Amino acid sequence: MSAGSVAEHSGVAQRCPGTERWGDWPSPVGLTLGILAALAGQVAVIVYHYARMRWSRVRRVQSEARPYAFGEGVASHLANPGGILLMVFYLCAYWLLDLMPCSYYSFAGGVRWWMVFAQICCQDGLMFLLHYFEHKGPLGPAFYQKSHKPHHRFVNPRLFDAFDGSVPDTFCMILVPLATTAQLLHANVWEYMLFGSLWSAWLCLIHSEVHHPWDPLFRLLGLGTAADHHVHHRTFIYNYGHTMMWWDRLLGTYRPPDAVGVFNKSGEGELLGGTGLRPARKAPPSLPPFPLGKPDRLAEAAVYAGTRGEAGKAVVEHAGAGAAPRRRERVEPGARAHED
Repeated sequence: MSAGSVAEHSGVAQRCPGTERWGDWPSPVGLTLGILAALAGQVAVIVYHYARMRWSRVRRVQSEARPYAFGEGVASHLANPGGILLMVFYLCAYWLLDLMPCSYYSFAGGVRWWMVFAQICCQDGLMFLLHYFEHKGPLGPAFYQKSHKPHHRFVNPRLFDAFDGSVPDTFCMILVPLATTAQLLHANVWEYMLFGSLWSAWLCLIHSEVHHPWDPLFRLLGLGTAADHHVHHRTFIYNYGHTMMWWDRLLGTYRPPDAVGVFNKSGEGELLGGTGLRPARKAPPSLPPFPLGKPDRLAEAAVYAGTRGEAGKAVVEHAGAGAAPRRRERVEPGARAHED
């Protein structure tokens, strides 16, 4: 008796008639192809980034260089337990436990590109809401420090920092939207594969330390660019969207990259020759890692980040998490002294 007939006899396949089963389990063929498609997308991004950093003239998003060994970046990107590995575990569990809508187990039909784009839009809209929730939600600073703050140690991110965060952050801001998007939009397996590979690649590209050739067009269309996302890593209270800036523009949380003081305003590209080399120009001093060791340097952090007003206060509050309230109150007037 074949695996399919066993499934029909046991009644398990009745939920999704016409789909292939391996006994009581969904066939892992679609799951395997999906993971391989996402992996192929990541390989393409890594090759693209290496070629750009090695042989192309590029413009850094931020003026300060952040040298690193390319091999170390690749290794940390692929092996981070709170990033790609956790997402692979989620995909395996969600698929094999038969929790996805029946359409995802079907190979019938072709690719509807509007469905692929709809999945990206839905995923980013949900990520925007949960991203804002992590920063401003009712669970308060304690939840933020455990979830999203570890990712914000990268005030000058590189491409390989995209999935470098905590397990609670990945669960809240990536896995919950992924599961919800799958329930709301019933794509087939081909469309889900394309969505997963394109979305995960795009999420890496917006963390890139250099601009991309398509950024002017994307900014015109309101799509997320590396500079847009660097704004969030520098100011913490703007640009909560990732692949789309539509939500920020609608809700008034968008800030253009040109408004951030430490961003690279030069229109000329440089041949860097790799990720480990600094540009010839003089870079500003490095910002100490968060949380800053001395509360009396919090105002300096706000000035260095090139922020003003409310954004400057956000830098102070983020950097000073855990500092004694009396010291923080003493510092905040110093930050306000640098407002326009």
